Amino acid sequence: MRMVATGMLVAMAAVFIAARAIGPVHPVIGFIRAFAEAAMVGGLADWFAVTALFRHPLGLPIPHTAIIPRNKDRIASTLAAFLRDNFLTPGVVARRMRRVDVAGAAGRWLASPPQGRGRIGTGASRLAADLLESLDQERLGGMVKGAVASRLRAIEIAPLAGQALTAAIASDRHIPLLDGMIRWAAKILDSNEHLIREMVHARAGGIMRWTGLDETLANKIISGLDKLINDMAEDANHPLRAKAEEGLVTLARDLQHKPELRAKVEAFKNEMLENVAFQRWTEGLWESSRAALLRAARDPERVMAGRLGDALKQFGETIQHDRRLADTINRFARRTAVGAAADYGDGIVKLVSETIKGWDAETVTGRLENAVGKDLQYIRINGTLVGGLVGVTIHAVDTLL
Repeated sequence: MRMVATGMLVAMAAVFIAARAIGPVHPVIGFIRAFAEAAMVGGLADWFAVTALFRHPLGLPIPHTAIIPRNKDRIASTLAAFLRDNFLTPGVVARRMRRVDVAGAAGRWLASPPQGRGRIGTGASRLAADLLESLDQERLGGMVKGAVASRLRAIEIAPLAGQALTAAIASDRHIPLLDGMIRWAAKILDSNEHLIREMVHARAGGIMRWTGLDETLANKIISGLDKLINDMAEDANHPLRAKAEEGLVTLARDLQHKPELRAKVEAFKNEMLENVAFQRWTEGLWESSRAALLRAARDPERVMAGRLGDALKQFGETIQHDRRLADTINRFARRTAVGAAADYGDGIVKLVSETIKGWDAETVTGRLENAVGKDLQYIRINGTLVGGLVGVTIHAVDTLL
C-alpha cells in the first residue's frame, strides 16, 4: 500500500509535467493540469502528516514531527491509566463478573464437551502448556531431585523389596524374572565366547595347543554351557531353576529379617543416591514428566477420555442442577477476579507502562505503524484524490468566473 500511495504521487507529478509541457492547446488540458497539481499538493501534505506521526520527514528535525517516538513515555502512562481506570478496578470487574455465569458455562461444557478441539478446550490446553513451558526447568528439576532423594533416604528399601519378592514368588510372578535371567545368561555367553576360548588357550599346555585340543576343549565347554542354558529355558522343572527359586526365597527372607543384608542394601542405596549418574537420572524425571504433561495438555480430547472424562461429565451435570453449588462457584470466581484486580491491577498497569517505556523509539514506531496498517496509506491515497478533485473544482470556478 505504501508503494501504491507513492506510485499515485509520482503518477500525478508525471501528469502535471506532461500537461505543463503540452500547454493550453485545449481547455481539458487545464483541468488535467489543475487536478494533477492539486493532487500532488494533497498527496505530499498527507505524506508529511502520516510520516510526521512516526518519524522525521526526510530525516529532517522539523519541529512537531516524530510525534509518537518523542511522546512514547507519555503514551505509555496514558495507556496504563486508561487500563487501570476502565478495566482493572475492583468495582468494574465486580460489575462485569455479576453478569457472567461461570458455573453454568463450565457445567455445560463439562457435561457435553464439544467434539474436536473447541475454543475452550484449545484455550485451556494452550494455557496449561504455556504455564508448563514457562516454569523454571532447572529450579524445578533440582526440587524434584531433592524430593526424590530425601524420600528414598527415608525409606528402608530392603524389607519392601523382600516383601515384594515374597508376594511375587507366592503368585508365580517371579517366573518372568527367572526367564529373563536365563535369556540374559544366553546373551552373555554368546557375546563372550572369545573370552572362554582365550582363557582355555592361555591355561592349556604346549602339547594341547600343538595338537589343537585346547580349541576342542573350548568348544565342548561352550557347547555344554549353551545346552545347560537352553535346558533351563525349556524345562520349568530343571534342577538349577529349582535352586534359583530356592535362592530367591532365601533372598526374600534375608532382605526382611537379616540385619547384615539390610545394612548392606542401605549402604548400597546411599551410594546410589550419591552417584552422579543416578543424580542425572533424577534430574531428568522432571523433564520427562513435564514432556508427558505437555503432550496431554496439547491434546484436550485425552483429558476428557476414560474415567477422568466420566467424572468430569458427572461433575458438569451436578453443577447445572445444583443451584447452591453453582452460586458458590460463581461467587468464588467473582471474588477471585476482583481480588486479582485489587492485588495485581496496579502491577499489570505498571508492567504495561514500563514495558512500553522500555521499548526504543524504532520499536514503538514499527509496532504502532503495523497495528494501524493499510489505513495510513489510504490517508495518502485519499489525500491525493481529494486534493485533485478540489483542484479541478477551483479551476472550474476560476474558469467560469
